[in-house]
Amino acid sequence: MMFNQPININQRYFLLILYAVILCVFGPTMYWITHRESSTPVPGGKNSIEKRVSLGEKILVTAHNNSAKQAGVSAFDQGDYVEAQEDFTSAVQSDRNDPEARIYLNNTIAAKTKYPEQIGVSVPIGGDLDVAEEILRGVAQAQTEINNNGGINGKPLMVEIANDDNNPELAREIANVFVKDKQVSAVVGHVGSDASIAAAPIYEAAGVVMITPSSSAEALSTIGSHIFRTIPSTRDLADSLANYAVNTAGKTNIAICIDSDAEASVSFKENFTWAVYDYGAKVNSVNCDLSAADFNATDIPSQAISMGADALLLAPSVRKVDKAMEIAAANDDRLTLLGNHSLNTYTTLKQGQNNVNGMVLTVPWYPPQAKNSFTEDAQKLWGGSVNWRTAMAYDATKTISTGMASSQEREQLQQVLANPEFIAPGATTDISFLPSGDRNLKGTLIKIQPGNKSGTGYDFVALDKKDLLLTKSNPSTATTIPQSQSK
Repeated sequence: MMFNQPININQRYFLLILYAVILCVFGPTMYWITHRESSTPVPGGKNSIEKRVSLGEKILVTAHNNSAKQAGVSAFDQGDYVEAQEDFTSAVQSDRNDPEARIYLNNTIAAKTKYPEQIGVSVPIGGDLDVAEEILRGVAQAQTEINNNGGINGKPLMVEIANDDNNPELAREIANVFVKDKQVSAVVGHVGSDASIAAAPIYEAAGVVMITPSSSAEALSTIGSHIFRTIPSTRDLADSLANYAVNTAGKTNIAICIDSDAEASVSFKENFTWAVYDYGAKVNSVNCDLSAADFNATDIPSQAISMGADALLLAPSVRKVDKAMEIAAANDDRLTLLGNHSLNTYTTLKQGQNNVNGMVLTVPWYPPQAKNSFTEDAQKLWGGSVNWRTAMAYDATKTISTGMASSQEREQLQQVLANPEFIAPGATTDISFLPSGDRNLKGTLIKIQPGNKSGTGYDFVALDKKDLLLTKSNPSTATTIPQSQSK
């Protein structure tokens, strides 16, 4: 049969040529197909993480982008710090509100010295840019102040920025990057409680201090001795708001809306519920979950009212602020609105408008009426007022720098911060920690009212003294009882 016939010389040459043609034409394609999984960056992959971390060699906040900033990162990447300093100086002058450019400018100056100190900061640039920049402004302001005052024991401070998108998996991978880099003495971050809870065990296992400026969930306090926060826990934030709602506003039946997928939101509800019952009122049983598949904002206020509610607490995560605003619109001024600290955002004012007018929120910090050095410096640096996230990030950075001044190695920093005698200067008050790593700080209350500072037509303002006077006009509906010890 023909299949058993030997191949002659001409056939052999023909087959060799055919094979070569096939290899040249299809070889590159097959290589790409078989290797694309390993070469294409995936969330959490090595290539992806490298693109998310920068000391100044790449632009992470592309919303602030200009030719000077682009030239600066190019020069920094090439090690030309003289040119990079000139470029970043121009970038800051052209866009004073860009915290990334200011951090890179500070880093460039520090890079020209021997053995600068270095910390990391992880923020959700791709998850919530406004929140990320609020945190970065606090870090940048503290870094500027530290370096202008001689650095840490004469060494300037460099800050490595990471973008975790508030994604727990990315937060873990970034934590691994930071702990493996022995130049990173401590970390400011992460921002969302879910991201912080995911990353914290990595820092704890490596003996690296993590100070979060904005994660309030109580579960964070149980992870380990290297985990600190400059924001009060949800217990302290919730108690301040519950006290106001029951004893000042006279509310006795409060409905609550939360994001069940966010640890901080769930934690806030639990602590607010305890506090409300301690103060003699009750929590309405309406089911309001902003993450529910069948979420419908239109029906929630009516359902709560039909079940006896006289107030509604909106306690979303930052990513669910828009849904909280849908409920505020549906409420149509029927129920008194209360809010957690996640609602202290520009989005709340822009989307909420008159629907949130009069809402009272609990926050970790609000600019004092009498300006101090922090608020004045922030005004000069950024050209406007800042909120609690900036203040808490500033406090976290100042805490680390103060601790590093007393510790030679990053492994010793935890012992310094955990010392009951430790005190660091803060935005308005001194910073000290409880044995749990929580900051010894209570929440403060603000409200929303018409104004022109934010550009939305509404502003966050401090409560007037008259707002905080105990309401006694209806004592039968608001009975205060001593707080139980069960909290």
